[in-house]
Amino acid sequence: MQSRGHHSPQAGPGWVLGYPGVPSPPPRQEEAQAIDQELFTEYKFSVDQLMELAGLSCATAIAKAYPPSSFTTSQPAVLVVCGPGNNGGDGLVCARHLKMFGYQPTVYYPKRPSKPLFEGLTTQCKKMDIPFLPEFPAEAEFIDELYGLVVDAIFGFSFTGAVREPFGSILSTLERVTVPIASIDIPSGWDVEKGKADGLQPDMLISLTAPKKAAMHFTGRYHFLGGRFVPPALQEKYSLNLPEYPGTDCVLQLT
Repeated sequence: MQSRGHHSPQAGPGWVLGYPGVPSPPPRQEEAQAIDQELFTEYKFSVDQLMELAGLSCATAIAKAYPPSSFTTSQPAVLVVCGPGNNGGDGLVCARHLKMFGYQPTVYYPKRPSKPLFEGLTTQCKKMDIPFLPEFPAEAEFIDELYGLVVDAIFGFSFTGAVREPFGSILSTLERVTVPIASIDIPSGWDVEKGKADGLQPDMLISLTAPKKAAMHFTGRYHFLGGRFVPPALQEKYSLNLPEYPGTDCVLQLT
């Protein structure tokens, strides 16, 4: 995998989180939930429609930051850890697109909702010969040996409360791995607004729709924005002040 000192060139105009010269702070948890809800109820997007776009954004951002040629493992092997909600669904879509991009993803998906959407996403991955682990590796060293990257798709921005098993043990193991971790939307286990200084510290964060407040506590190398589907009127209503995506790209590198 790439050395820790390597930085990809920025795709955007140098816009970084912190909002210099921008009056609006990042959306709080309730505002982020309200934006999502309006996309579904007012703008009539479907969950699977936005999930597909989000997961594609995540795979695209990963391919920009960690191209297959940068892996030191024999193959560009990626472990995608999926939680029980929509963040996990984003991870399943991401895994499918990573496979299309030439990576070798493996999925761990311990708590699977009995809903057609998630069952369909799981079937799509299996039909593409993406293996699903029956158990999570207990040792961080085992993950470091087999994979060049871990995708954290466990909890999203709507997560609150204590982390329940098996995810407490999973996060404890992930905190000890040395290969890079890419978190989808928010590092799992973090407070959505305050972050978590002693929690997971990913190398990459892929903010979806808009960076959440906790992203201000992110100290990894790569911060990308994805989910290029927020209508201008909705951006204006919530004063998101999103930077412009380059050309036809579905992601933008912030830092």
